[in-house]
Amino acid sequence: MNEFATNKFRTEKDSLGEVQVPVDAWYGAQTARAVANFPISGRRPDKDFVLAHVRIKLAAAHANCQPGWLSEQKRDAIAAACEKILAGEFDDQFVVDRFQAGAGTSHNMNSNEVIANLANVALGGEKGSYKPVNPNDDVNMGQSTNDTIPTAIRLAVLAKLPRLTAAVHAMVAEFSRLAEREKDTVKSGRTHLQDAVPTTLGLEFAGYAWTLGRCATALDAVRPALCEIGLGGSAAGTGLNTSPDYPARVAAELARLTGEPIRVGQLVAQMQSMNDLARLSGEIRNLALELTRVSNDLRLLASGPRTGLGEIQLPPVQPGSSIMPGKVNPVMFEMLNQVCFQVLGQDAAVSYMVQAGQMELNVMMPALGSALFDAMDWLTHAMNAATEKNLKGIVVNRERCAFFIHQSVALATLLNTQIGYNQAAEVAKESEKSGRPVRDIVAERGLMSAADFDALVLQAAHGVGSGGGGGGG
Repeated sequence: MNEFATNKFRTEKDSLGEVQVPVDAWYGAQTARAVANFPISGRRPDKDFVLAHVRIKLAAAHANCQPGWLSEQKRDAIAAACEKILAGEFDDQFVVDRFQAGAGTSHNMNSNEVIANLANVALGGEKGSYKPVNPNDDVNMGQSTNDTIPTAIRLAVLAKLPRLTAAVHAMVAEFSRLAEREKDTVKSGRTHLQDAVPTTLGLEFAGYAWTLGRCATALDAVRPALCEIGLGGSAAGTGLNTSPDYPARVAAELARLTGEPIRVGQLVAQMQSMNDLARLSGEIRNLALELTRVSNDLRLLASGPRTGLGEIQLPPVQPGSSIMPGKVNPVMFEMLNQVCFQVLGQDAAVSYMVQAGQMELNVMMPALGSALFDAMDWLTHAMNAATEKNLKGIVVNRERCAFFIHQSVALATLLNTQIGYNQAAEVAKESEKSGRPVRDIVAERGLMSAADFDALVLQAAHGVGSGGGGGGG
């Protein structure tokens, strides 16, 4: 049976001719064309991006009504349609693939058509009639794809940023708690993956907390630049077809709607340059690099349990092998590693797309935004999962830490300021040759009691009373 004969479609017209649109769809002809033209990834637009773009349409309607360019009836109908979408209705009507026409014209029209159809039906009209509310003339009044899409990207990342930094802070808080709990758990330090002078597990965890906290601070530092928008620049930053003072009015409306200090930026630059988004991507990359390093450390510390380091135990969350009974793997931090590596790829894509704009416009914005959205969401979810399912349940094997510290010949370094370098070197040689702990050799030779040696190790692990001299490596 011919599906066109079953009234499953309605016929609409755009500047290129007639288009068949699903009869139940709230979108229209240009969206339908885009769906047919871009069956690329199968991924619909990011939810925060959709909502950000709709907030722009809502803000624009209020801003355009103030000078009398848009009637109160149309403004109210457009605003009511936007509020329904913002409330979570009609999510399934935003259907254009993330890889689409340059700059995002297809998504801009998707929003315009859905809002116009909702407004017209509410006013007694029909879908596809676009009377009295027209998607181009009314919903898109004073706007262009070229200024709404980059603004929507910035608003979307501003919405995601608190969730990402909250995930970082949650991990920082857990490492800080572990640092305090394990502040006296002495263990062997390791440099070059070789035995080194003693430290504490608490100090290692404190280092992770501080570094990740610095990443969160760096992410927040990008926020002011993201709040500068180019809405009102229209097609080329000139403000063509906009009412007087429209940029300031629409920025004020967006500030009210989002709670962010949105302000007018340089209108030409805001559609040419994506430098602020590149900065954000760079800080996300830096976070991913630190998370990768920390994840690798935790996997090493948990290696074993019998033939590896085994100084910590990560909570078992699922069986680790389809063939080896009882095997448990550090899956949460393996997952976090994989996410971090993918995020590094997204940053590389962002970098290429940031420099790929020409003249008055960067046409890579749809994919650029998508790469940023993915990186932020993936890291947020991955960090939260790793914190909740693994960090909060870490068990420290203090006996294992003590065993390794007393097996380390590097402990002889602590004796330099107590008995002199030459005698300390002799102790080190004997320990290396015999395999006996430095502690036992020192006590046997009468150089220092075992109790005094243990106290010296604890002081050194805390960085107290270890004396000076000598470089490390």
